[in-house]
Amino acid sequence: MRFMFAVFNRARKIVLTVTAVAASALVAACDPGAIGGGGPSINTSKPVPVALLVPRGSAQHGDDVLAQSLENAARMAIADLNGVQIDLRVYATAGDPQTAAAVATQAVQEGARILLGPVYAEAANAAGIAAAKRGVNVLAFSNNTSIAGGNVFVMGSTFETTASRLTQYATRQGKRTMVVVSGNNAAGQAGRSAIQQAAVQSGMTLAGNISYDLSQQDVINAVPTITNTVRQTDADVLFMTATTAGALPLLTQLLPESGIKTSDVQYVGLTRWDIPAQTLELPGVQNGWFALPDPAKSEAFRGRYQATYGAAPHPIGGLAYDGIAAIGALVRSGNSEALTGAALTQPAGFQGTGGIFRLRPDGTNERGLAVATIQDQKVVIIDPAPKSFAGAGS
Repeated sequence: MRFMFAVFNRARKIVLTVTAVAASALVAACDPGAIGGGGPSINTSKPVPVALLVPRGSAQHGDDVLAQSLENAARMAIADLNGVQIDLRVYATAGDPQTAAAVATQAVQEGARILLGPVYAEAANAAGIAAAKRGVNVLAFSNNTSIAGGNVFVMGSTFETTASRLTQYATRQGKRTMVVVSGNNAAGQAGRSAIQQAAVQSGMTLAGNISYDLSQQDVINAVPTITNTVRQTDADVLFMTATTAGALPLLTQLLPESGIKTSDVQYVGLTRWDIPAQTLELPGVQNGWFALPDPAKSEAFRGRYQATYGAAPHPIGGLAYDGIAAIGALVRSGNSEALTGAALTQPAGFQGTGGIFRLRPDGTNERGLAVATIQDQKVVIIDPAPKSFAGAGS
């Protein structure tokens, strides 16, 4: 599913798997509440057939570039596996649910023991339903948790993981009272829900929720309400779902001007504040907090990819590498049940392009993120990404 909305009188496309979540829950391949456990047996002494479903052929601009980046990253991961053979088979979904279901069926019939992709939530959901008929698991390149469950696992970094990481860090710094500011669209609503859940779990007081429609005037109109709420509740955290391509630049300009300064209230962002790099120059984002993957590992992946393919990877291209890395780690054990849900959800997790990650039995995932701030127009890590899940959030 794709969303279109006007931001400051300019139409922008939002790629679901990067920042947005569907407005309504989709019918999951299996019961979203079910614990993934099934999966086909494999012969670990032979190449393991893995299907990679990419959005090649889509009418959406950039999808062919994304498709190639995913394939490149997957092949780079295969080259890094020691003693594990992967038979990678690539299928084009055109970013379409019906096509995704058809090629997922084809892939399973041709022997695929696990599916990587698709990208978009509806396509991933359709592929999951098709693969479930043969008991094959799907590692989708989506962050839409509404499709997770049964045989479908989402690989994209979720709002829930980011909100939890930042809220727990804020609590450890002595922060106690939070006001949430969110866009009145699908991504904003999903982000707000994730932040609220994280606040409850961390014991932080949720003092207010303010939402705005995605237009310049609506953002301007919301500023007095945000200002009054922060002052009346004595909030010490202002958690925003806004993106750098959306309302964030305007909010971080107007709020300090209205008296809500970062010296009094901690600005926290659910999305990356360092992309694009020009955002770092904005006065209003200085000293704000946001989360990001392990910078050292991310940079190492980007450098190797650039050296191998002559161009930078797509922002979510590394998910294909992560999927192959997880499969390879499991197959290396020699266990014929390596691709079952029980194996995929091992608590120790895996090492990926952005650090540690693990798949959960409910089909969601957890990633070890770093907490960063912006000082003097530069990104500064203030709490490193954990190296193992024993240290995550601690």
